[in-house]
Amino acid sequence: MRQIHELTAAEIARQVRDRTITPVEVAQGFLARMDALEPRLEAWVRVDRETVLADAQQRQAELESGAETGPLHGVPIGIKDIYHIAGIPTTAGSKVYADYVPDETAVTIDLLHKAGAIMLGKTVTTEFACLDPSHTKNPWNPAHTPGGSSSGSAVSVAARMCPIAMGSQTVGSVLRPASYNGIVGLKPTYGRVSRRGVVPVSWSLDTVGWMGRSVEDMALLLQVMAGPDELDPVASRLPAGDYISGLESARPPKIGLITSFFMEESDQETQQRTRAVLEELKSAGASVLELKLPESFQTAFQDQLLIMGVEAAAFHKPMYEKQAQDYRPKLREMLGQGLATDATTYSKALERRLRFTADMKELAEQADVLLTPSTPTGPLADLTNTGDTRFQGPWTSCGLPTITLPAGLAESGLPMGIQLIAPPFEEARLLAIARWCEKVIDVQLTPPAVS
Repeated sequence: MRQIHELTAAEIARQVRDRTITPVEVAQGFLARMDALEPRLEAWVRVDRETVLADAQQRQAELESGAETGPLHGVPIGIKDIYHIAGIPTTAGSKVYADYVPDETAVTIDLLHKAGAIMLGKTVTTEFACLDPSHTKNPWNPAHTPGGSSSGSAVSVAARMCPIAMGSQTVGSVLRPASYNGIVGLKPTYGRVSRRGVVPVSWSLDTVGWMGRSVEDMALLLQVMAGPDELDPVASRLPAGDYISGLESARPPKIGLITSFFMEESDQETQQRTRAVLEELKSAGASVLELKLPESFQTAFQDQLLIMGVEAAAFHKPMYEKQAQDYRPKLREMLGQGLATDATTYSKALERRLRFTADMKELAEQADVLLTPSTPTGPLADLTNTGDTRFQGPWTSCGLPTITLPAGLAESGLPMGIQLIAPPFEEARLLAIARWCEKVIDVQLTPPAVS
């Protein structure tokens, strides 16, 4: 019999609903797992055991009373420490926010709570979800980066300290740490999920995302959180789709393999593993066509970094002017550069990004999904940064929905991943095809040190 910490979020939800396990047993199981591993991995900022157990008891009482329950009833979830929860500190991994306690709760967290989820705690983020690495350890090898900025969320899921966790992505902060830790990560279409109540980095790039151990978990959370928010100025007014019922309905897809840049910049082992995965998918009936990136891709990544720096500087300017010394070096440098960038340079970068976004939408429509390696190499043996962001950043820049799946282990014993990309707001298609690929590849990874 599998232990509670080995279950996915969807499995926990089903077993709670079927009365196979109780919310209290679930909470106790993950807290015990955390007690055993957290001192080594340092993935959590704040966990209030009494509150967690009290919430679990309330969920159990609701079940016993016959009250209506939501799709995440009794499921524990980790929350990246940039999401506001009223009355609970949001530190954003920074001295600048050391004493900040919000009086609002993020829209997404409120929706998760209404769906029955139990907030297990706040997970570690890099400072303001930006550049400087955190102290969190990669459970596969502590000498290698766990990725960032959602480092605590990725590690807590990979190490089975929680079944699912919230992250965010401005460049590659969901997809990269998910891949580096051998789990599943989803970045929806820009504007698909409200960002209200989340500490911003860049208003035109920031996207809510999350990590778990199955495509079904990704769909379950999207079903709960997707939808319009009139108070988020960039949130889409399109209604949410049905991301659950069609999850098992995908037929063998037409896959567009992007060979330019993504395969060219990957190391040999990553190329070989990606090709091997494609052969498995083709054997199961998928067709594959090779696609090349548009010319607008040439400046896309640098434009993205410039836009991020300017927009981050706009948000941080009042605090930066008073507390520049309290920011860590890489973020401080980025904010300084952002403040020094003139309006013409910023405007031209935005203009080029519009062209790139249109080109990538057109490219995505040439296949059911696009496919690339998630990262050019496995997790780097370099703890001074959070890894190479170039493979995930383009999908944030152009706003396309993207999912990363574990694809196996390198000879080093570290995880490798593939990412699938779909046209805007085609999450239902993306998730169904990802589920089909997940079943064909059949890769489930567990860090050896925590198994």
